[in-house]
Amino acid sequence: MNKKLICIFIILLISHCSFNSKSSFWNQTKIIKEERNKKQLFKTTTLANFEINEDLEISIKSKKFKNDSFQNNLTNNNGRLNYNGILKKASKFRFSKIEKFKEFEPEIIFDKENLIFFSNKGSILKFNNQSKLLWKKNYYSKNEKKLKPILFFANDKKTLIVADNIAKLFALDINSGDLLWTNNNPAAFNSEIKIYKNYFFLIDYENILRCFSVIDGKEIWNIKTENSILKSQKKLSLVIKDDKIIFNNSIGDITAVDLFGNLIWIVPTSKNLNSSTTYFLKMSNLLINKDSVYFSTNMNEFYSLDINNGLTNWIQNVNSSLRSTIIDDIIFSVSDEGYLSIINSNTGEIIRRTDIFSDIKAKKRKKIRATGFIVGIDKIYVSLSNGKIFIVDIKSGKTISSIKIDNEHISRPFVKNEELFVIKDNGIIKIQ
Repeated sequence: MNKKLICIFIILLISHCSFNSKSSFWNQTKIIKEERNKKQLFKTTTLANFEINEDLEISIKSKKFKNDSFQNNLTNNNGRLNYNGILKKASKFRFSKIEKFKEFEPEIIFDKENLIFFSNKGSILKFNNQSKLLWKKNYYSKNEKKLKPILFFANDKKTLIVADNIAKLFALDINSGDLLWTNNNPAAFNSEIKIYKNYFFLIDYENILRCFSVIDGKEIWNIKTENSILKSQKKLSLVIKDDKIIFNNSIGDITAVDLFGNLIWIVPTSKNLNSSTTYFLKMSNLLINKDSVYFSTNMNEFYSLDINNGLTNWIQNVNSSLRSTIIDDIIFSVSDEGYLSIINSNTGEIIRRTDIFSDIKAKKRKKIRATGFIVGIDKIYVSLSNGKIFIVDIKSGKTISSIKIDNEHISRPFVKNEELFVIKDNGIIKIQ
């Protein structure tokens, strides 16, 4: 009899919740539905897909060249790279296929003439410049390997710091690959790592910036920022200058703290978005030049903020989730849809915008996205989601040629000693 009463009670409860519009269960469902409807605001945003001063010629005054795209790593500004290659495929560093490669934006780490990457079960691989494997190390358990972790790297020329998307942290001797220490975090990581003054910094999935010791991996401090259930899956970014750590979280807030974890300022850039819309938010890497921090979003906004107080210098109409580059006072930005914008970094004025996808047919264009770019001596090299690299003339802003690297998604380009590298899901391709 008691069982029958319990069953009747459950049926009545479910019926009440499902059909009574005044119940809290019903109201909660209705709110979620309404928030999803507001997502249309993102879809109807007018994108800056038009050319400006397309016949204007641009020249770069600075003759300073960098030998690789990791110099000044703390500021994320690649600058003008000493690269003018003719793009002939030279060799491939092979490894087992990485699942969900496109979602996590993994990066190559260089150590002198060698490069470091990982394979799909967490093995860390160190190759020399002739594609020869120097060492291979794996410090994951059998169960951890089944999770196929995605690894993120940073190094200070002696120590290789490794974090992953299953909440593990560890450090290796960069020369031998020997394990120095290991640690676990309460939440997984999907963030850049920056090493600074025997500390390293990164952001976890709970939107918490954490500071650890390079020496033993112990946490020194952390600072929490606003979190949400629905959040962008874009890799998070941080930059460091003058003992200030500036970082973004998954809902679009930009926060600055000092070296001891004290809050300096915070700027919410997604205040006009609701919680469900922020899931679609994609922000570029943060970038520092002089006393300003720059970034753009796929919500058609490009920001310049004062590094000292967070005040907005300007906001421009540019739609991009890709890392920009600043040379002299000129910002180079490529939108996801293939528009190259040249912007005055001081005023935010768009000097020129050209369509580098102009020769792609409309039907194919909808399926192609830029995945990243670097600025060389007199050309810009843009990676595409269809495995091609477009070569764009800086002076005219026009695409002058292209090369097919692969049939599938490739990463943004990396440059080391006049050689260009791109990553795909089962190898690194070196191009000269």
